[in-house]
Amino acid sequence: MEFFRIKKDIPFMRHALVLNAVSFATFIASVFFLLTNGLNLSVEFTGGTVMEVAYEKPADVQGVRDVLTQLNYTDVQVQNFGSARDVLMRLPTVANQTSGQQSEVVLAALKAADPTVTLRRTEYVGPQVGDELATNGLMALGAVILGIMIYLAVRFEWKYAVSAIIANLHDVIIILGFFAFFQWEFSLAVLAAVLAVLGYSVNESVVIFDRIRETFRRYRKMTTVETINHAITSTISRTIITHGSTQIMVLSMLLFGGPTLHYFALALTIGILFGIYSSVFVAAAVGMWLGIRREDLIKTKPTDDNSDPNDPNAGAMV
Repeated sequence: MEFFRIKKDIPFMRHALVLNAVSFATFIASVFFLLTNGLNLSVEFTGGTVMEVAYEKPADVQGVRDVLTQLNYTDVQVQNFGSARDVLMRLPTVANQTSGQQSEVVLAALKAADPTVTLRRTEYVGPQVGDELATNGLMALGAVILGIMIYLAVRFEWKYAVSAIIANLHDVIIILGFFAFFQWEFSLAVLAAVLAVLGYSVNESVVIFDRIRETFRRYRKMTTVETINHAITSTISRTIITHGSTQIMVLSMLLFGGPTLHYFALALTIGILFGIYSSVFVAAAVGMWLGIRREDLIKTKPTDDNSDPNDPNAGAMV
């Protein structure tokens, strides 16, 4: 399915060097903010108190957030749990306060706003559990990267695998750089979004690589740069359909999903936008710098002596 078809190839690779320099500068800036500012880790990673309270009527979640803001709790996860009357809160650790004391202070503030609130349960998430989650998250990220690299190396050739991994790491580091620079809360949901972006970005790279291989087979006289430009141009319509429909869904979560889905949708939005950019100007361009060529993907058949040497498609395979 295509919305439109561009007859003349767009010279994407003409500005590859400049755009790669911009990508490298953005990547370095993201690494700098990660090292200097660090990530604003959520309770799942740092440890804290989990409280569940119940109301007689459907709870005003925003009102609960306002009460916690008055107690100097910022970026606290507050959500309905089970029913509209039950509310779950994840509170960060407070110095010189135990988990029990912390829950008593919060419950007293909530009772001042609504006397019908009752405490269902309170739990303490220790930093050891947070460290375990962080380690498991990094292991999951490494396993995804390794699996993608093996898949691409088997399906294509090592140059394509390296190009795709560089593009994927480019997307992931920039997402983390945004979260480090603005100090947005990094939770398990955001980690899930980062893993989703990895798969989403490599999918776009695979589509372009497939079209490059197809173009190498059909147009033997094309240079590598011309082949890449043709492959990207011929997939633009598909890219607009895929990314546009996905972004509409993510945008609805960002605008109407509330604070629970806000950072998850925000990470996906950044990943989708940079995923389009990296698939075209990072993955394809890095492949070009690594010297991809027709012989890397297909075996050359013996030429036909009766073929016309002036035919631009001589030796093409269909």
